[in-house]
Amino acid sequence: MENINDYMPLSNDWNKERLETLKKMFPDLFTNEGKLNINELKKVVDPESVSETERYEFRWFGKSAAKRKAFSPSNATLVFDEKRSVNPTETDNLIIEGENLEVLKLLSTAYREKVKCIYIDPPYNTGKDFVYSDNYSQDKKAYWEDAGVTEEGLKIDTNTETDGRYHSNWLNMMYSRLLIARQLLREDGVIFISIDDNEVHHLRKLCDEVFGEDNFLSDLIWNLRSGSQAGHFTRSHEYILCYAKSKESLKYFEDLNGGNINHGALKKISVANPLSEITFPAGMEFDGDNAEFEGELGNGEKQILIDKLIFEDGKLKYPARIQAGWAMRNQVLSWINGEETFDTKGQRVKRFYFNKQGILWYEKERGTIHPKTILPEIVGNTKNGGEELERIIGSKVLDFPKPSTLIKFLTRLITKEEDIILDFFAGSGTTGQSIMELNQEAGGNRKFILVQIPELTDPKSEAFKAGYKKISDITIERNKRVVERIIEEKKKEQPDLFTNGHKEDAIKGLGFKVFKLVKSNFPRVEFAPDPEKTTEENIELLKKYIRDKEAQLITAFNRDELVTEILIKNGFTLNYTLTKQEEFKKNEIFFATDGEKETLICLDISIDMETVEHFKKHNTQKFICLERALDTTKKWNLKHYLGDKFNAF
Repeated sequence: MENINDYMPLSNDWNKERLETLKKMFPDLFTNEGKLNINELKKVVDPESVSETERYEFRWFGKSAAKRKAFSPSNATLVFDEKRSVNPTETDNLIIEGENLEVLKLLSTAYREKVKCIYIDPPYNTGKDFVYSDNYSQDKKAYWEDAGVTEEGLKIDTNTETDGRYHSNWLNMMYSRLLIARQLLREDGVIFISIDDNEVHHLRKLCDEVFGEDNFLSDLIWNLRSGSQAGHFTRSHEYILCYAKSKESLKYFEDLNGGNINHGALKKISVANPLSEITFPAGMEFDGDNAEFEGELGNGEKQILIDKLIFEDGKLKYPARIQAGWAMRNQVLSWINGEETFDTKGQRVKRFYFNKQGILWYEKERGTIHPKTILPEIVGNTKNGGEELERIIGSKVLDFPKPSTLIKFLTRLITKEEDIILDFFAGSGTTGQSIMELNQEAGGNRKFILVQIPELTDPKSEAFKAGYKKISDITIERNKRVVERIIEEKKKEQPDLFTNGHKEDAIKGLGFKVFKLVKSNFPRVEFAPDPEKTTEENIELLKKYIRDKEAQLITAFNRDELVTEILIKNGFTLNYTLTKQEEFKKNEIFFATDGEKETLICLDISIDMETVEHFKKHNTQKFICLERALDTTKKWNLKHYLGDKFNAF
């Protein structure tokens, strides 16, 4: 049976999917009409009675509404902001300016179970901090007047202690966002949440409900090295709650230096006399005797592979260019032929190198570690974070930003080369900086997704005086300058990459695409059903509304923005590519792919019959076009030829 939502450009309706999954698994819980039988469901939960019984639970005002809001679909969209993007063709990193709950909904289909790590630093609810009022709605103009189209930014509500729903307001904000964020996490994913004393106890109970008590990993203590008076004590620490999506799927944290190139002490094997010739153990990886190669070796230098070491009279003889005796200085290299070599921590050494300075380097396998719940001093503190941001931006634009050393420490524990890291309370953009620097330090091409609401800066603030009207402006500018700095450092270290036609290799992964949350391109989202009419009558009214309001859709709207909206709603990531298909002569048709999903898409105002006939012979291809581009016959034919692979939007 048709309903109005069938004609709306919505993101995925998770409530509907959850209900359908329940029906598929437990059909006996539904009536003959397909409705959920609440009493039958209660019998499963409590076989003794269908009446509600007392039980332990965490409740607050607005909880049910916050949950419904989390899983309701979004009818907004995202548009690419090329002007503020940096090296967009060389990167999959994303910075998205917009209200984060709506953005998470738009990402929830394409990025479902793809995010390895989430780090967020939400408002702490100190009585001065803001909370998101969640008054975003496509049929309310306030958000768009304040934030979307004017470029001025959005005024965020302040949550004061005099508000009778002070804690509830904060919990509602966090609950809906954590529910949808959990769906983005991989099964072996982890979330880190920074918080202080004001809400840590509530947040712990909230996360127990969202992620499950059994998936609690730790309540990390972050020593700030300074503090403020809080009653009888000086508060000098904060917390970072850590939960797994599924503890059973999560392996132990990996060695911070695991898999990297290192130099230093190796595990000694006692032998009676120093060996005159030491060869590598069986199973080592080589590219040939004395072969030169370039690889991601931590320091980025060209390395020389050596297949054996020869000592004579206790000194290194081969290779001759290595400083004689260097390796003998308290670190006797004493491998036994054919046996495995281990470092001082017991991790197997995979292969060995001598760098240009004649220092022995080795690559070891990744191991596991069990970090202490009190974070080490190397993670830094908010003072370090403030000084770091001031060095990058040139002025003190935000108070108490997190230091990149903290985010690098956390993400390095669990992420590898191609993992995605999400931060939907991005603030000054520390997470983006951390991931780009971590890739340079540890190798790999981790990707980040940052989401920051266009919150207005205070006109009296240093940020405003420096020209930043919105917090999201700082997010973008900070990461732009980080990219520029890393590229300049690379130019100094490896100028040949920038002069010999390999610049794309040098800047690969360095940059980001900027997207903005905006109104849907489809006027139909503003249609309001007539409560006095039947569903069937309202659907006919909607069809007429679509015909009238969207008649000039293609000429009135940017084609790329329209493509982005349609592909997002069809589960494509924001890193899709378009390629024009020359075999179509009567319509302009593009092949869209994000590496996983693919489809043909056409936004012409009319689909030619020749194009329709093409799909009679090529019925394995997916095809998306505009509903209004088809008459009844063409639509029937395409549906007949392609079945579910055809989508009229």
